[in-house]
This record gives sequence, structure tokens and C-alpha cells, in this order.
Amino acid sequence: MSSREIIESGTLELFVFGKLTEEENKEVIEMSKKYSEVQEEILAIESAIINLSQSVSPHLSVTNYEKIRTKLLGKNDVISINRKSSWTNYIGWGAAAVFVIGFGLQYFKLDESKTTIDKLATEKSLMQESIVDLEFEKQEAEKVLAIVRDNNNIQVALGGQEVAPNAYAKAYYNKETNEVYIDASGLPNPPEGKVYQVWGLKLDPLTPQSIGLLDNFTANNSKVFKVEKADGAEAFGITLEPAGGSVSPTLEQLYTLGKV
Repeated sequence: MSSREIIESGTLELFVFGKLTEEENKEVIEMSKKYSEVQEEILAIESAIINLSQSVSPHLSVTNYEKIRTKLLGKNDVISINRKSSWTNYIGWGAAAVFVIGFGLQYFKLDESKTTIDKLATEKSLMQESIVDLEFEKQEAEKVLAIVRDNNNIQVALGGQEVAPNAYAKAYYNKETNEVYIDASGLPNPPEGKVYQVWGLKLDPLTPQSIGLLDNFTANNSKVFKVEKADGAEAFGITLEPAGGSVSPTLEQLYTLGKV
């Protein structure tokens, strides 16, 4: 058998993995002594096996790799190679060690994959919650735009008063349906235990009518509130009242006021 024939036959791979008989091993050894290309092919196969074992789990540190290797070799009673042992025995045990280490590293990669899958599942759940929140915000924005764009709604500017000169608000008043929406984005968050109360006013004589509270003020991102209907209102005012509202407006706490 020529050197090229033995290289292409696959015998050298079996030799490296210790799968040949003693007689066959001797023949390969003789061929390697006779032909330098056979010797180089054997060394190349050994090098490929070693590189494969090191690349099974490239994300493991050197320290963890050695710990796993030592633990696996100990569990499988792999005998340390004696330098005086025959070359064929050394190769056989080396191939077995490569297989065991590779199997162990694959197990650790599987465990890491499970952790990654759990993390992705959590992220997916959070993303779904965010999508729901965004859809809700979109619906709220569309609702506000519909109010602003409704030609039947009169926009009434409510200017800041003495207690809060920088405050402002808007009332969208439909005289046909008497429906009222309040845009309170220009009001500061009410103090704890307080609530804004909206009043529909008739001016002669001055008659205030409570048309609702701006409850859950902080939680309302759009700051647009629908209040009760105001029949024949000539002006709107907003006061700061104790939680639950008041029967009549506290004029000292009048934040905004505007005439229709």
C-alpha cells in the first residue's frame, strides 16, 4: 500500500482513535517511519482533534474548562498517560478524553441555552406589556384629537387666577349636547388630600354648578377629562377643593376661569 493510499483510506483516523488491531497499528507505525507524509498526516489528525475539543465551548474561561476537564476525567476513571506507554495507547486514551470533555462541554452549553431561553421569555412578556400600554396611549391620543377637531366643540380658554397666575386650562364645550371636556395640562399636580373641581357658571346672577372632579389627576397622562354636562353655561372655572369636592366653590382657591 502506497503512502497516498493509506492516507485516503481512512486507516490513519482509525489509528488515531485506537480502533485498529495491534498488528494494524504496527503496520501504520512502520509506514509513518518510511513515509514522512504519513507521519505528517497523523500529526495533522491529532491536531484537529485537540482543536475540536478546545472549540466545543468557546465561551468557557480557561479556568472553568480545566475544572470541567478534571471533573469529567475523574468521573470516567480516565487513566493518566504514562510517558513510557506505547504511542498507540497514548493516542487511544487521548481520543477518549477528547470525547468525554466534548460531551461535558456540550452539557454545559445546553444549560446556558436554557438560561437564555428563560431570559428571552421574560423579555417577551415585558414587550407584550409595553405594546398594550402603547395601544392604550394611542387610543387616548385619538380620543383627544377627536375632541379637538370636532367643529361642534367651542374651545374656551381658562386663564390663571391670583392663587396660580401661571396655571391655565381649556374647556371644550358642545352647546348642542352640553358635553364638556377639560384639558387640564396647564395645572400643577394637586397636593395630597386635594382635588380639582370644575364649575359651570351662569353670570347674571352668578350661579356656579359643579360639573365634576378631575380625579386620578396624576395617573391621567393626557390630562383630558370628560365631566358632566353643563346646560347653558356662560363660563367655566376650576378650583382646588378637599378630596371628594365641595358644595360651593372655594373662591380663594380659584385656579382658572374663562368665559364662553
